[in-house]
Amino acid sequence: MVQVVVGALVHEGRVLLAHRSPDKHAFPDVWDLPGGVVEAGESEEQALERELREELGVRVTSASHLCRVTVRPGAGEAVLSAWLVREWEGTPTNVAPEEHVDIGWFTAEDVPPLVHPHVRAAVLGAMG
Repeated sequence: MVQVVVGALVHEGRVLLAHRSPDKHAFPDVWDLPGGVVEAGESEEQALERELREELGVRVTSASHLCRVTVRPGAGEAVLSAWLVREWEGTPTNVAPEEHVDIGWFTAEDVPPLVHPHVRAAVLGAMG
């Protein structure tokens, strides 16, 4: 089964979301947490650090686990592990425009539905 990690960068009561490209196979054209597939030999933490560096240009310095859920992108199934990231180095920038068409900061009131409602609830709980 595919393992996926996503990171909720939270700062000053806002969370950073990425608008997924409409060309993505899984969950196209929606706002969600940035992240990606755990590669062979990687821990979840290592994959999270790599994905956020590749997609946002930041280096994670502190992360804690939020939740783990099963999602069904297309015909398959994936285990999605969400992490809370409160400390990082660098300024988040969309350095992977092939992955995301935009990134933005959202308050708790403005967070749209995410790929999984349990992930959204966990993120909102961590923001409050």
